[in-house]
Amino acid sequence: MQTFKTQAAQGDFLITRIADLPCGVEPVSPDGAATVIAHSETGHHHVIDAQAATLYRLPEELYEAFLVVDQPAVIEHRRAWDTHEALKVDPGTYRINRQREYVPEGYRLAAD
Repeated sequence: MQTFKTQAAQGDFLITRIADLPCGVEPVSPDGAATVIAHSETGHHHVIDAQAATLYRLPEELYEAFLVVDQPAVIEHRRAWDTHEALKVDPGTYRINRQREYVPEGYRLAAD
């Protein structure tokens, strides 16, 4: 299991510890028992226990989210093959940056 102090990556997102949530963020509803940190078009999402953390987003923002972790938790990559190592996250506030790619129409979230 991977651990970090200030910054780490897992697949197509980067997580960075920050001091506080920015103004105007809105909580994201969990998907059952898990909160999806990064969706995948093929279904292998990156998730954290919804009881341990809350995800927030700014309205209309695709590439950035914020995570408040209340108790030690693990971000898991839900894929049976070629999976990313689990990432232990300590209590705190974090910014999640999604990887993007350029296409002729502009930028979009990175696709598998």
